[in-house]
Amino acid sequence: MLAELWNLFLLFFLIQGFCPDLIACRTVPASELSLKLDESLPLLWPQPMEFRHGNETLSVDPKLEFRVVGAGSNSSILAEALERYRGIVFRHRTKSSPRPTFDLGRLTIVVSSDSEELQLGVDESYTLFVAGRNPLSIVAEATIEANTIYGAIRGLETFSQLCSFNFKTKEVQVHKAPWYINDKPRFTFRGLLIDTSRHYLPVNVIKQVIDSMSYAKLNVLHWHIIDEQAFPLEVPSYPDLWNGSYTKWERYTIEDAYDLVEYAKRRGVNIMPEIDVPGHAESWGIGYPDLWPSPICREPLDVSQEFTFSVISGILQDMHNIFPFELFHLGGDEVNTECWSSTIHVKQWLENKNMTEKDGYQYFVLRAQQIAAAQNRTPVNWEETFNIFGDKLHPQTVVHNWWGPGVCPKVVAKGLRCIMSNQGQWYLDHLDVPWEDFYISEPLEGIVDPSQQELVIGGEVCMWGETADTSDIQQTIWPRAAAAAERLWSPRAATTGGDLNAIVLPRLEYFRCLLNRRGVAAAPVTNSLARKPPIGPGSCFVQ
Repeated sequence: MLAELWNLFLLFFLIQGFCPDLIACRTVPASELSLKLDESLPLLWPQPMEFRHGNETLSVDPKLEFRVVGAGSNSSILAEALERYRGIVFRHRTKSSPRPTFDLGRLTIVVSSDSEELQLGVDESYTLFVAGRNPLSIVAEATIEANTIYGAIRGLETFSQLCSFNFKTKEVQVHKAPWYINDKPRFTFRGLLIDTSRHYLPVNVIKQVIDSMSYAKLNVLHWHIIDEQAFPLEVPSYPDLWNGSYTKWERYTIEDAYDLVEYAKRRGVNIMPEIDVPGHAESWGIGYPDLWPSPICREPLDVSQEFTFSVISGILQDMHNIFPFELFHLGGDEVNTECWSSTIHVKQWLENKNMTEKDGYQYFVLRAQQIAAAQNRTPVNWEETFNIFGDKLHPQTVVHNWWGPGVCPKVVAKGLRCIMSNQGQWYLDHLDVPWEDFYISEPLEGIVDPSQQELVIGGEVCMWGETADTSDIQQTIWPRAAAAAERLWSPRAATTGGDLNAIVLPRLEYFRCLLNRRGVAAAPVTNSLARKPPIGPGSCFVQ
């Protein structure tokens, strides 16, 4: 009897739009609830640059024909993407339909270029047209036009979001047809950092993260492979480096890394590796103790030894063979140089060079940059390097903001490029930062000169791994990362102003449910701490 009364009590409060946990839940007016549950509305994420639609509902043939034309028609990457999205669109098993014909029977993809090269700034634009029902009963057709296969893949993602399953008729439908969508990303770099030093992530889990990135149209996986705690990657030039892994099972072979790069490429995602030097590198010395200033003073790496830079060069060369992406992250943050002054031979080397500890830090970073540049890599460094000796950095340096706001305006004023990752708004391990803060964070804040705005290549949300591993990484990343993804993809005017709860939240909650349906463990959007589970029974669309 008590259980029945409690259920009635909960039902009463849910009907009234309340929740027993006032921190984790919010009021849901009846009109807003109906908006959440109406899949016929254009709930696309991220919002396209330009779109128009009608009011027809089209049935989609479960044997939808894919027709690829143009110079890119022979791409294996595109062919694989078509079959992948077929599985996403037609994910429900049904018996053969008694319907003799369907409204939408063919998707034509026109790709102008035969290049499969994936680098920073690759053309990801596309147009998508879904015709309305033909009065002559001719089967309708959808068309994606793109300059590259990667634009076509972005168009396929949008097309898949237009498709929804009708459980009553047991058929896939496109609502609000005809559709015209003209779309391209606002920023060329739309990144997500994962950290495999603080906790090891199995290869299949990293692949799951890459899949989920493609759904939100993120295009750079920043792989923070190594840090002071663990060195899990195989380096053929210096095979003892991965002795610094946590265990012999928590490692990545060269073949694993190649596999991940190829897997990501086939989803339009580049992988940017990072080796953070000279700090955050204690794990290097497990395999090669000479990299430490002394056994009791283990970082920063020993600036006085040529062996240190030989190892860095070997790592970069081996990684150059694996990771074709032009950007290479060299870290450079949080360097405490006291260890150098407390180690006799390093202190003596600095004095002989007439260097202070600060000079030694600058020397180390600039020399690492030179090694990278000699191998045709574009160096990326955390913002401390710019804050301390910005006028000495390599002219192609990309400065990665993380500490706080106002850095990118200073960087671009000096003619350097910038990536925005303000920790107060775009650090996913900060569980108390709500989705709204992720959404309103603007990479171009404080930059009005158009030529300087072009130097902000984009932004990145960071999933640092101290409190995230295989068990909770996806629900910590999503759906807050999607809020930043729309900021980085959609036009600024479309993501600025208005009531976020009325305009943005219904679409984000719908996208979270879409991620869940695709097997991504995205957490509820509005819970009090990012990865808290639902507090009780309820629809995905209101949690």
